[in-house]
Amino acid sequence: MTKHGVRILAEGNSHSFGGEINQDTGLVKSIDWKQGMIIAMGVPILILPGIYDIAGTAWGLSIFIWTISVLQGFAQNLAIGEMAAALETPGIGGCAQKVFTKPNGGRYGLGRFIGAFTAWAYWFTWTPVIPIFTCTSVDYITKYLEYGLGMEPLSSTATLILQLVFGVTVFSLIVYVGSKGLSGGAKLGLILALVAILPLLVVVMMPLLGLTVGAGELSGFSLDRIFENLTPEGWGWGPGEFMMIFGMFAYAQWCACAWESAATYGAEYKTPGKDVPKALISAGLVCLALYFIVPFVVYGMMTPEQIESWGVSTLYPISQFDFGSIGLIVALILLVAGMVMLIQTAFLGSSRTLYFMGHEGNMPKMFTRTNKNGAPLVAMMFQFIMGIVFIIIIHFGSVGMILAASSFGFSFALGMGMLAFIVARRNPRFKDLPRPYKAPRGWFYVACFLMCYQFFVLIPCLAYWCINGGIENGVFSVIIGAVILLIYVPFWFVLQHKNAQEDEVCFLCKRSVEAYNMFVTKEKNLDADEKTDVMEEMDSLPVLQIGNAHVVLCPICYELTFGFSSNPDEKARGIKLDMSTDTKYRFNTRDDEEEKTETQ
Repeated sequence: MTKHGVRILAEGNSHSFGGEINQDTGLVKSIDWKQGMIIAMGVPILILPGIYDIAGTAWGLSIFIWTISVLQGFAQNLAIGEMAAALETPGIGGCAQKVFTKPNGGRYGLGRFIGAFTAWAYWFTWTPVIPIFTCTSVDYITKYLEYGLGMEPLSSTATLILQLVFGVTVFSLIVYVGSKGLSGGAKLGLILALVAILPLLVVVMMPLLGLTVGAGELSGFSLDRIFENLTPEGWGWGPGEFMMIFGMFAYAQWCACAWESAATYGAEYKTPGKDVPKALISAGLVCLALYFIVPFVVYGMMTPEQIESWGVSTLYPISQFDFGSIGLIVALILLVAGMVMLIQTAFLGSSRTLYFMGHEGNMPKMFTRTNKNGAPLVAMMFQFIMGIVFIIIIHFGSVGMILAASSFGFSFALGMGMLAFIVARRNPRFKDLPRPYKAPRGWFYVACFLMCYQFFVLIPCLAYWCINGGIENGVFSVIIGAVILLIYVPFWFVLQHKNAQEDEVCFLCKRSVEAYNMFVTKEKNLDADEKTDVMEEMDSLPVLQIGNAHVVLCPICYELTFGFSSNPDEKARGIKLDMSTDTKYRFNTRDDEEEKTETQ
């Protein structure tokens, strides 16, 4: 095709962009499978608000929902682990961007957008965890002040101030430790694991072993209590009830399947082929045990009415039954420590998702900046700010509303993660890629089923459950989830336009589109064929394809290179203009200097 008298020899992609995938992500390989597992060990604490939320719909039946959800996590997380180990990229978000982005597909390519949107959905999955459990931690603290110390309940303003102070303190600690690299985060995670996970097991196991003091309002563990309260009154097992159950499965997987975060650090394992599967399976086994034992004990010791009364603080009365009056202090320490550990898991995972999105050109490039330890500090500081903003939003809304909204993002991200695994197994670009770790035989078909399950069962049923009273302000949960996911669409297109303008620089004279247009309009550079007409401004520079490489040339340099000058002086002299400055264009030759001397 021809434009402005220029023969443009581009094939395929008509836009040049700097999103070429770099095998070196820039993150430091500093952790092994034990550290990856430890970082993911905050995930079991996710069950605490979920027990209360699901109890209002399913009662004791939710024990099975939690357990089956973890088993579902094994099915999908093994596939995610294979991709993360083979591509050495951060989890679902990083893998989706690599798999769906086609070479020379253009900055606005469909595959590029799908990968970016999947990463955004995954980011939306983890980011609300930070403020949700900051506010939940403060809720445990205020309940201790009220029930343990006998203080009056805090006012709304005082609660908000406490939430912000707690958030700033915890976020600052995580950023400081995280700035030392993932190995430093793993050390903090180990400390918090010993403080949180082990006491959590002690609290829930003691009633089963009969080693309690029997204090407080509870009367002990009973299997009959579970069977008597297995389902709510009027439960009919009709289509509506089944849709509610699958809606709860979508909500529960936000908690029970989140240990896939161990694969988020795929680019930072020393030996991904060995470390990724070990970290995933170890974290999954721990979650399987806890996600069965914790709800089993809670529903065996408390009636639905008691769970409703205590809200997310269901382990308070159980700790009191175990240890007496000191139980409230034990519960406070272990739960707050566990939630800080979970905040750290979400903080590190979401910041690395932002880092890789910036690396692929799907978020501003500033998110790719790392310190000497390979920690993405800019992305972490952004998470710090977003955490504070969400704390304020949650304070005037509700935790459950944001959690349900975030579940939509996780369901979409998991569905796209399965699709990415399917593509990676069959696409010629990836099917022969060395796989240090490979999911079990037949996992391709498992991923196909799980993809359909997420898109056509869980997401619609989650909306049905929210709207029909499964969560407080359920309609707003659906709206918020849709708005936050879709708001990325116009942002992505604006970002691509901005990046395209920055990236489209002439290979020879380094002129950008803006510099070229300014030269054409202000300097009156006339086309050689049409002396009286000023050349039109261009939206993008022409691209010359040489083999698999794309070389961007502005029209002037293109015509000079191939013997067609659009500038009369250039055509007469056969010499390219010096474009080193924005305000003055000069010939870079000795003749020019001699001409200046003669003029003087």
